[in-house]
Amino acid sequence: MDFNDTPAEAAFREEAHAFLSKHLELKTGARPRAGSGESALKRAKDWQRIKAENKFAQITWPKEWGGRGGTSMEAVIWGQEESKFDAPTGPFAIGLGMCIPTVIAFGSDEHKARYVQKALFGEEIWCQLFSEPSAGSDVAGLKTKAVKDGDTWVINGQKVWTSGAHYSDYGILLVRTNPKVPKHKGLTMFIVNMKQAGVDVRPIHQASGGREFNEVYFTDVRIPDTDRLGEVGAGWKVALVTLMNERLAVGGSPGPDWGEIMAYAKQAGSMSDQAFREKLADWYVAAQGYKLTKFRTQTALSRGQTPGPENSIGKIITANHLQDICNSAIEMQDHFGIITEQDRMPADAIFQQSFMWAPGLRIAGGTDEILKNIIAERVLGLPQDVRVDKDLAFDEMKAG
Repeated sequence: MDFNDTPAEAAFREEAHAFLSKHLELKTGARPRAGSGESALKRAKDWQRIKAENKFAQITWPKEWGGRGGTSMEAVIWGQEESKFDAPTGPFAIGLGMCIPTVIAFGSDEHKARYVQKALFGEEIWCQLFSEPSAGSDVAGLKTKAVKDGDTWVINGQKVWTSGAHYSDYGILLVRTNPKVPKHKGLTMFIVNMKQAGVDVRPIHQASGGREFNEVYFTDVRIPDTDRLGEVGAGWKVALVTLMNERLAVGGSPGPDWGEIMAYAKQAGSMSDQAFREKLADWYVAAQGYKLTKFRTQTALSRGQTPGPENSIGKIITANHLQDICNSAIEMQDHFGIITEQDRMPADAIFQQSFMWAPGLRIAGGTDEILKNIIAERVLGLPQDVRVDKDLAFDEMKAG
């Protein structure tokens, strides 16, 4: 592994840091999640526009789409530098990290001309409509259906756990267009206008107090065939592109790490506890192991190579890591740990907020079990799970 920037990479890092310093404040430890109120959305849109105007919004995208035309390693460097600052990037992570790359890969020239630049400049926000009450980890088991009616498709069904649907303008929607074939072969992907008639978005009140996830109901929603992404019945192929981008995008965990809990433990006088010090050492070792794994990915990118499925390890480590750290910090606070008000608790109640968020991170972008299967099959070369429904038509599968 090569831990050093090349001269060109070092120059880009310096340019990126100078630009960020001009517009944002450096972070001071972990921060609470920004939320999605009107003021937070406005700040995020303003920052997205500033980045796009200065060619920092999407480093690797071609210049004709408003990107910088840079390298994958420059994109990694930008992410590293931006993470040091108080940057409001949340509302655009799904659209620019997952949805728009899918539109670019499978959309028409008209789609790209209509949607890409508006998303890049923060004028429109996107969401991803995959999961359903009976199809979470097994996305191919979804039941939301689309029926062809002339040049349009009529959509009926329900999605759930859709991040940001309540403030999104558009979404990519995976539906079943043919129940007479095996479940992976009867899916099709569409672009959907989230503001059109028949789309009902209902925010879910989370244990953390936030409302970032949503249920979305579709009742006779009409989508023109021209807004289809990929061929009819080829939705799984399209979805795989989105899912690969999703797992990379959620690989890191927003929230406190070993450094933040060590700082709090010093303040609380817990560093004399041998059991805590042993846990702290475990967290440090895990963090360094993940850091070195990311260095392998960065080395591959710097050499023009494509990182493999081993990236799935990142989310397994960081999501569990975050949950354990926050649980320990709350236990350290004893009965005061139940207080969640930011102005009353150490570190702006970041441990409480992140503790409530961490279990969701272990589901988003693939559950721990799904990612372990990916690592087992594609990294370690172990045999696949037995699938008795592989060749069975979807409408012949038993439900319940």
